[in-house]
Amino acid sequence: MKYQLPKTFINNHLPIAPKLSKIIMSQEPSNDKTNVQKLSIDKPSDFRFHAAYLAYSETWDKTSSPQTKAELNEIITSLSEGKIDTEDFYRKISQYRQGFNSGQYSHFSRTRIETQRKRDWRKREAKNARNSRHRR
Repeated sequence: MKYQLPKTFINNHLPIAPKLSKIIMSQEPSNDKTNVQKLSIDKPSDFRFHAAYLAYSETWDKTSSPQTKAELNEIITSLSEGKIDTEDFYRKISQYRQGFNSGQYSHFSRTRIETQRKRDWRKREAKNARNSRHRR
């Protein structure tokens, strides 16, 4: 919707008319898809699709860009229609998920579990029990 200034106003306020027209034009709503809706095409009976939908849903909730949300909708739609497989889905969605949990999966290291022999454990427990009986 474009607002036209009356000619009398332009003639009376000639020095500020160009500024007003710029302000009015900048306030016009853009034709972008600003209200992108989250798709609800989850299939709980299909485990792979359900896991992919959960990844899509988490990423969709954490992003604020309408363009990114539209691209995520396209990716999940192509997966549901069978145009791409789950491997391609995760490859495409990974670029949008990197900012959210980059530290979570960046490095995997196996922790060393220290164990002890049963005999050593029994000796230690017996020693602690003896010491606890004689403490005051």
